Amino acid sequence: MNAFMIFSGIAAAAHVGFFILETVIWGSPKANAIFQVSPADAETMALFARNQGFYNLFLAIGVPVGWILGKPAVVVFACAVMLGAAIVLFALSPGMLRGALIQGLPPVLALAAWRFNR
Repeated sequence: MNAFMIFSGIAAAAHVGFFILETVIWGSPKANAIFQVSPADAETMALFARNQGFYNLFLAIGVPVGWILGKPAVVVFACAVMLGAAIVLFALSPGMLRGALIQGLPPVLALAAWRFNR
């Protein structure tokens, strides 16, 4: 197992976690605190959160699918999208720096490992 697989695996695991937050426990006090939303706002945003959660799950699935198929380009694409979303999160809400780092650091490390180990 190399650094590309390790960091892309961490990125995928984080996105499975985001899926759980945005679909399974959305609206709970813990999720509301993490996303800095009120219970009323969480209820209003539930459909969008669930949609975003599945988006994150499908990105996460792309990583092991790329490994299984022997297609690193699939893993690179999934990680690039994860990183892009982290950049947008920080650009739109600088107060969410911690979340952007959690979302963006593993895929950027995976992409760097891929780039420098080719």
